[in-house]
Order: sequence, then C-alpha cells, then structure tokens
Amino acid sequence: MTLLAINWADTGVKAAQFILSFSIIVVLHELGHFFPAKWFKCRVEKFYLFFNPWFSLFKKKIGETEWGLGWIPFGGYVKISGMIDESMDKEQLNLPPQPYEFRSKPAWQRLIIMVGGVTVNLLLGFFLYAMILWHWGDEYLPTNKLTYGVATDSLARSIGFKDGDKILSIDGKYIEKFRTIPFEVILKDAQSFQVDRNGEKMDIKIPKDFARNLLKYKDLDFISPRFPSQVDSVVRDSLAWRKGLRQGDKLVAINDTATPYFNQFKSLLLKNKGKEVSITYLRGADTNKTRLVVPVNGVLGFYDLYEMKDGFETVKLKYNIFQAFPAGLTRSKEKLESYWLQLKLIFSGKVKASESVGSVFSIANLYSAQWDWEALWNMTAFFSLVLALMNILPIPALDGGHALFTLYEMITGRKPSDKFIEYAQMAGMILLLGVMAYALGLDIFRMFK
Repeated sequence: MTLLAINWADTGVKAAQFILSFSIIVVLHELGHFFPAKWFKCRVEKFYLFFNPWFSLFKKKIGETEWGLGWIPFGGYVKISGMIDESMDKEQLNLPPQPYEFRSKPAWQRLIIMVGGVTVNLLLGFFLYAMILWHWGDEYLPTNKLTYGVATDSLARSIGFKDGDKILSIDGKYIEKFRTIPFEVILKDAQSFQVDRNGEKMDIKIPKDFARNLLKYKDLDFISPRFPSQVDSVVRDSLAWRKGLRQGDKLVAINDTATPYFNQFKSLLLKNKGKEVSITYLRGADTNKTRLVVPVNGVLGFYDLYEMKDGFETVKLKYNIFQAFPAGLTRSKEKLESYWLQLKLIFSGKVKASESVGSVFSIANLYSAQWDWEALWNMTAFFSLVLALMNILPIPALDGGHALFTLYEMITGRKPSDKFIEYAQMAGMILLLGVMAYALGLDIFRMFK
C-alpha cells in the first residue's frame, strides 16, 4: 500500500534533480583531489562518479587513469597510487615506495591533495550562492509586515500561540526575515516569543523540547502568514472553476462556519474530505452559495491572492555582479553556521538522531516536485557546503582524518606507520558504513510507518 501511495511522477522529478545536483558536487569534489595529485606528479589510477563494487556501468581508460561510472549513487572517489583509501588496496604498500606514489610525496603536498576536495566544495557553494543572488536576487517577507498576524498549527497552539498573534521579537531581538524564525528557535536555544495579541504585548515561553518536536515532526511551518480568504486565480476546468468560483471572490463560510482567513477555510475543507459542503462567497456586493463534494486531497483548484504573495509587502533585493560575491560569502557563512549548530544539537542530545538523521532518500525528498532551477542551485550550493563540512571532520576514512595524520607528521616530524593508518582507515570505514546503514534503515522504517 505504501508503494502505491507514492506519487511516482513527483518522485522521478525529485530523483533527477538530486542525481544532477550530487553528480556536480561529487565530480568537482574529486577533481579537487585529482588536479593537485597530478600537479605533484602522483599517479591517479581511477576516477569514479558513484561507487562500483563488482562492476561498473561505464569505464574507459585514458592515459594512466580509468574513468568510470559506478552503480551505487552514494558518492565517488579517486584512487591515487600509494594512498590507503576506501579501496583498502594494501598490495602496493608491501612494495618499496615509488616516486609517483602519494606516500613518497612531502607532507605539505599530501596535505594539499587531501584538502583539495573540501576546498573545491567550499568555493562551489560560495560561487553558486553568489550567482543565485546575482541572477534571482532575494525576496523575503519582513516579520513586521504580517498585517493579519500568524496562522498557527496544533504544535504552535500547544505552547500558547493563537491565530492572529503578531510576532514582535524572540528573546527581545527583532527577526527581520519571517522565514528564518524556525531556525532561530531550533538553532539558538530561544527561550520565548514576544507577541502582540489584540494590542497587548505577551510572552510565550518556548519549552525545552520544542526544537526537538519541530525537527521530529518536520514542522517548520508551525506558524505561517495569516491572510484573508480571497480567490486570485482559478485553474480552468478544476472543481472550483466548475462550481463558479472566480478571481476576486471572497470566501465567507463553509456550512455557515465563518472562514474570513484562508487557514480556517483550508482546515474546514480538510475536515470535510469526501463530504458535501456549502460554500458561501462574496462577489462584489452579492452573496452567493455553491455546493460541492470536497476531494480527498482537500484541493479545489484555486490560488489565494495572498498565497500568491500579491497581498504582502515583501522586500526584494537585487545584486549586481560586484555585490553578489560578498552577499554570497555572507550566505555561505550563515548556512555553514546553521548546519554546524544542527550537528551540535544532535551530539548534545537535545535532538534525537533517530528523528533528524536521514539517508539519500531523505535528502532527495528535499528537492522540489517540479523542476525548479533556482531551488536546484540553492540545494546544490547548500549540500556542497555540507559535504565540505562533513569531509573535514577528523574521522579516519574522511579527508579530515587523512589531513589530521598529515598535520601530526608535519608538527612532530614523525609519520604514522602504514599499518596504523590502515587500521584507522578500516575503523573509519566501519563507522561510516554503520552510520549510512542506520540512516538508510531509518528512512525505510519511516517509509513503511
């Protein structure tokens, strides 16, 4: 039943965007190792996008390097002669070092080769954010421009929010961009909201487990802009179109229950799925009614005026090419800080790994169900930065682990033995494969749950 419930068209679009995005990230990461290795006269035996145990989808040898495409889309690799890596090829280490091998190069050259991938991913994320801002600019809704306050869901109401509250600040600090409020709560251990409720200033305390619940239920929209129920555009031949709804109509009630705001209208539709209801709407000075059976998805086929952003006073920022680069650097810094804080929440135990960790399936699901270049490049930039941050962690089998051993050698003048690095690499691989299996298992459990 679970498989039948999946929208395979949307899944295919998401999967295509995910594969394109991560192929770009992985190929450029591996080129970050490949080019320094070639500059320092190392032999690169293999360059692969995706992993290829037992067989490859494609391979071709050019010069001394085999270029190929694997069948497991979890990353990629370059195999450099004389380096203990994920291939765990130890045969060459039993022979005397050759001039073209990684292990025979000076420590500073090996360090540059190891951090090359991370460096490229950092530069890629920064460059993409700069180009996004240059091409599309930025648009956001200021928190103080929510004319009708916020619409709340059950999680927001559980801590004391009410529909119509206007957010003044968080812990006394005004938050300019409304969309960033969930991250202020999750990442910065916020204690309270200050809101205006019908002209009266109130404090709403934030429980200690609230950030964990937001991540657990993936409920970043626990508060959203509240806006009136007013039809903007109607999809031709949709149910709304056939029942006579047109642009400009104001939706007054469902079954005589007032719905002046769209969140109320939408909530009542969902409560009446599969049932016949009466919808009252105003067209100019005339009051009209229509009856219809609410579809099981609760969608009638129209857009609300404010849902289309036409009714809100948003801030639109445009950047020329010279302004885009410092703005891209600032955004990259914010994204890295945000992700690092998320990791700290997991390691500190404030957020359960079982509720926030996911495999490639969770990551792919973050992409848009419709092909969206702006969203695609935003995701590519973000995950490029994430890959850089994760790879630089001082864990054997990651670039950061190799870099740590090399820095130890440069500082102490003593090189760790090949046997030690071999065991460390093996332990790191077991750890990483365990984490990957755990994340994959969580996704499969969530899918069937």
